Amino acid sequence: MIRSKLSSLLSPHLLRPATPINSTRQFIPSLRPPSPLQHLTNPRGGSSWGEVFRSYSLLSLNDLRDKQPKKQKKRKGRGIGSGLGKTAGRGHKGQKARGTMKYGFEGGQTPMRRRLPKRGFKNPFSLTFQPVGLGKIAKLINAGKIDSSELITMKTLKDVGAIGKQIKDGVRLMGRGAEQIQWPIHLEVSRVTVRAKEAVEAAGGSVQKVYYNKLGLKALIKPEWFEKKGRLLPKPARPPPKQGDKVDSIGRLPAPTKPIPFIAVEKEEALSI
Repeated sequence: MIRSKLSSLLSPHLLRPATPINSTRQFIPSLRPPSPLQHLTNPRGGSSWGEVFRSYSLLSLNDLRDKQPKKQKKRKGRGIGSGLGKTAGRGHKGQKARGTMKYGFEGGQTPMRRRLPKRGFKNPFSLTFQPVGLGKIAKLINAGKIDSSELITMKTLKDVGAIGKQIKDGVRLMGRGAEQIQWPIHLEVSRVTVRAKEAVEAAGGSVQKVYYNKLGLKALIKPEWFEKKGRLLPKPARPPPKQGDKVDSIGRLPAPTKPIPFIAVEKEEALSI
């Protein structure tokens, strides 16, 4: 019986040597070493087949370890022997031992945020307008992107790329390149400089300063957003008292296509709506 087991263990297909892979007679170990033959030497000269397979293995179950933090958390109130028992590192009595204070509290003395002086201020009524020059508008008209016979609104300037995406409170028309305007154009913007207005009117055109609040300006620039959300376009808003004398009319929604000439009486009626 013992002889039959030894003959099965020492079968020729288990003890066959490694096969050469090229002309230099390099050998590789067999990938199926028998576990009972750990005492036999391998073809590459090692002491056992176990060492050969340990060198080829990438991961072993006995090498797995739990993820341990580098610094252990302090265990407070766990007895005198821990060093953080009884008072748990808070000392004896006092406000800091009994409760917590708000951030920046300095025991009753004037805190740092009140000792330092104040510098500057933020104006809540400030407005930010995106500038656009007459020269850029003239180039877009010559390129065929803007039709000079139609009303040029802030939506038109946004669609052709004359102004950027961040339109906070409107658009200011500047006089840069005013000499390039040789034909009448009609515009509706939030603000306009004196030089730009004189150049447009000298060419036979007109510039109207219209008022849009933030919601109305969004409805003018991106009306498809309201349609996507299933909302109606908002009604035109009247300007606040501080901006009443800086605009000519109330912005119209949706985007207008024809200019409306305003005189002094019509302006007062429009602002009183």
